[in-house]
Amino acid sequence: MADSAAGRPTQARRRGRNGGPVVRRIGVPHESWRDVYHFLLTRSWGAFFGIVIALYLALNLIFALLYALQPGSVAGARPGSVLDDFFFSVETMATIGYGVMHPATLYAHWLVTFEALLGILFVPLATGLIIAKFTLPTARVLFSRNLVINPVDGVPTLMFRIANIRANQIVEAHVNLTLARTVTTREGARFRRLFDLTLQRHTNPQFALSWTVMHPIGPESPCAGLTEAAWRDDDIIILAVVTGLDATTSMTVHARHVYHGADVLSCHQFEDILSWHEAGEVHVDYRRFHATRAVTAAAS
Repeated sequence: MADSAAGRPTQARRRGRNGGPVVRRIGVPHESWRDVYHFLLTRSWGAFFGIVIALYLALNLIFALLYALQPGSVAGARPGSVLDDFFFSVETMATIGYGVMHPATLYAHWLVTFEALLGILFVPLATGLIIAKFTLPTARVLFSRNLVINPVDGVPTLMFRIANIRANQIVEAHVNLTLARTVTTREGARFRRLFDLTLQRHTNPQFALSWTVMHPIGPESPCAGLTEAAWRDDDIIILAVVTGLDATTSMTVHARHVYHGADVLSCHQFEDILSWHEAGEVHVDYRRFHATRAVTAAAS
């Protein structure tokens, strides 16, 4: 689609939570109530529990105020004590029923009936959301901070490194690499274009340790002809997506990372992180995972 930012002066752009540009969605139909499930699942654990606790306390406070509207509706509560009415509401919603406080009027009985029904609905919903959030399939894939360009068999190759830092395997792992940049047509229109980057190997039958993903920059590559200065253009984005089956849960997992043109290091290569020891033991040194070193064209 057309790039609405076309024609603006080149400047450093803010990056979003996933590393991509900050996007403001304007004019989207407001359907928040239909999407509350997705909204809660995408919150952090702290925000999720904060919302659940705040909603729970708010509901009990509302019922406490409703009980307080009719003095004497809760037997055993101190006259005029909203705090006692609040704790009676908590006991009712949780179906605890200590017996010290109990409804004393028809008005209170109706409130208790409605609150007990609300509690029966609220607790399973909250529990279901916690279980759904806890069991969300995730992949713990570590992406190198930079991409490097270094000749491999005489061909300039764009490379980045990924590692499965979970103590299991991702079966039939697939990697897709996409270059996004703004291009100008012959008519002068500016469009955001996506270019798929062909990889030397895009699948891995059992992704357990580390994997160096390589894109040969041949004559047909979208990266062909990009100079070091061109890579520094903040308009260039490279999106890496990893998908596969978690060997433990047999569920599909995915991970993604957004690189910018400034993350590309020319004439660099990654430091080795694998070492072999006695009895066939392999050591993976993640302390050097992001480390690179400059190399000369002759040494490459």
